[in-house]
Amino acid sequence: MTSELTRPGPLRWLWYAVGGRLPAKYQDWVLHDATTRTWVWRHAARSSVLLVPLCSIWLLLPGPLGLRLPLVLLAALVGYFYSFAYIEESIEHRLAKNGHPRGTGKRLRAAAKAELDKDAMERYIARYRG
Repeated sequence: MTSELTRPGPLRWLWYAVGGRLPAKYQDWVLHDATTRTWVWRHAARSSVLLVPLCSIWLLLPGPLGLRLPLVLLAALVGYFYSFAYIEESIEHRLAKNGHPRGTGKRLRAAAKAELDKDAMERYIARYRG
């Protein structure tokens, strides 16, 4: 991955957030987006792009507020539940759609986690065993 990532503009990011494919010049950024340590938070932001407008519309439906608020809360909970239940598959599909081989995100995140775990183990050994 290059040190200079080409970030998409707001409209392209919205397109990407709703599942669209970005041009090839954004491939490195897509890989970064799916493998950085904040990848789960980024996924939550992309999920919110789909859920917030729906919940806003449901909040504006006619009827008592005591009925609309639970409807919106339940819709948001179900939406985020399914979004996070299939987070790995969603990210891998997003990467594949943008030109990366399937499994790339999982492999890179596992390698980064192994490196962090190794550092943590070295600190543990130095502190408690050494």
